[in-house]
Amino acid sequence: MKRTLGFIFSALLACNAMAFDLSSPDVKMGHPMGEEQEYKGFGCKGGNLSPELNWKGAPAGTLSYAVTVYDPDAPTGSGWWHWVVYDIPASATGLPGGAVVKAALPAGAKQGRNDYGDRNFGGACPPAGDKPHHYIFTVYALKVAKLDVPEDASPALIGFMLHANRIGLAKLTATYSR
Repeated sequence: MKRTLGFIFSALLACNAMAFDLSSPDVKMGHPMGEEQEYKGFGCKGGNLSPELNWKGAPAGTLSYAVTVYDPDAPTGSGWWHWVVYDIPASATGLPGGAVVKAALPAGAKQGRNDYGDRNFGGACPPAGDKPHHYIFTVYALKVAKLDVPEDASPALIGFMLHANRIGLAKLTATYSR
């Protein structure tokens, strides 16, 4: 019995050590984002720069990745999509800070429209005086090399395909208010 429990404990530790994980030197779990990640427009005056994102421990069989940034607290009834990047090659281990503006996305990666109507990172811009909003950064490990979506796909359609093809995901949630 003692031996079996030891084996199970060791196996759990090994699994935990290999867990799919998302981190960032620019955005910390549960902490407010900086003005660099605030939108520039709609009354917001931030840098509108995506944070650097890094991941490790992807599940076996990962053929590509996708990254989304979503605010469930936006006063829209359906939240707000800030960024949708997909067809990120399986060899990638992250996205650069200031993606597209200061550094290129990995070769082959595509951006869907965000709810600002752009194909780029759209920073946080909650209503002034509102409670802190939550910004959920998610990296999806996918079982397909490319998503089968049209060039003008909505974030909802891309999200549907992400959930249909995911074999793993990792999240990091930050906050922002103004």
